[in-house]
Amino acid sequence: MNRAIERTSVNTSDVTSDLTSDVTSDLTSDVASDVASGTAIGAGIDPFGSDEARWAAVQRRDGGADGRFYYSVRTTGVYCRPSCGARAALRANVAFHASGADAERAGFRPCLRCKPDQPPLAERHARVVAQACRLIDASEAEPDLDSLATACGMSRFHFHRIFKQHTGITPKAYAAARRAGKVDAGLATAGSVTEAIYAAGYNSSGRFYANAPARLGMTPTAWRAGGSGAVIRFAIGACSLGAILVASTEKGICAILIGDDPDALARDLQDRFPAAELRGADAAYEETVARVVGLVEAPNVGLDLPLDVRGTAFQQRVWQALREIPAGQTVSYAELAARIGMPAGARAIAGACAANPVAVAIPCHRVVRTDGALSGYRWGVERKRILLDRESEGGA
Repeated sequence: MNRAIERTSVNTSDVTSDLTSDVTSDLTSDVASDVASGTAIGAGIDPFGSDEARWAAVQRRDGGADGRFYYSVRTTGVYCRPSCGARAALRANVAFHASGADAERAGFRPCLRCKPDQPPLAERHARVVAQACRLIDASEAEPDLDSLATACGMSRFHFHRIFKQHTGITPKAYAAARRAGKVDAGLATAGSVTEAIYAAGYNSSGRFYANAPARLGMTPTAWRAGGSGAVIRFAIGACSLGAILVASTEKGICAILIGDDPDALARDLQDRFPAAELRGADAAYEETVARVVGLVEAPNVGLDLPLDVRGTAFQQRVWQALREIPAGQTVSYAELAARIGMPAGARAIAGACAANPVAVAIPCHRVVRTDGALSGYRWGVERKRILLDRESEGGA
């Protein structure tokens, strides 16, 4: 079957959808749901249901209590969030309120430091980042850091830190990925490669051509031609977890798929590389397949073979962080998000794990829920359990 690697092999434009969606939708909705949960905790026990618990939260400046209640200080006449960094007040001067409106009706004014009458800080930051993403998306040329920071009402250093904290990459990296995505889309319709490059906002073609082979997996001209000449070898075998498909480009393994139906795995590979020339591997490829099967049977051993896994800048960061988790250990989605400098990005981390095309070699099975429970795994939760058990036994 003659097929060539198209955009699905790189998904550079997914940087925009990954980050813009996460920033403009997921981040703000996550924060909003956290705030909402404070006003409607539900049938469970309210951890801040007593004045003693509320006072303890104020003393430790518990951000998790924000929105659950507010406190006022009689001697200053202001009310604050539990996480406010203002100087600690005496307990005798503190009263608690269910809402900011209740505190204001009692005669208190909002604190100028924590601004309890405004949305939570995390939500305000998420909105700033979403605004910056929209400005970058709408700009024909890449806006500079000072312009973005000024438009968002922040200093350049504070803006840069907040943007990276929420998205996992810098404003410059986001803009570069967005611009590259425009070129990818334009290559299919523009009159020439050069026309697509300049239409996307590049001032010269040199930088795009320099990075194109690593990002596209081929030259821009070959990409425009549908990836003609790109070849993927593959073989389907069996392992203790079911059917397994291993596929490689000339650079390294590009897919390890596990499932119950071999035909479904072959269709999955075709969907991932809809324009590649897929070749059934010869006998010499059996050694590669055997080594991958060996990894599945003993995942704590690791795989000493090159990978050719293409994804967005954010996905690549997550996949690299996954490979740094030692066999026999697990981390939560929130912990992994914190490791890559994106503490509010647990949901985006889960999306990157789900997009991992190389089972076990990039060990997304080592990520669990905060409570330690096993959550969704694209190859099946039971397979995830088996892999973790094998790693635990291997390290015992």
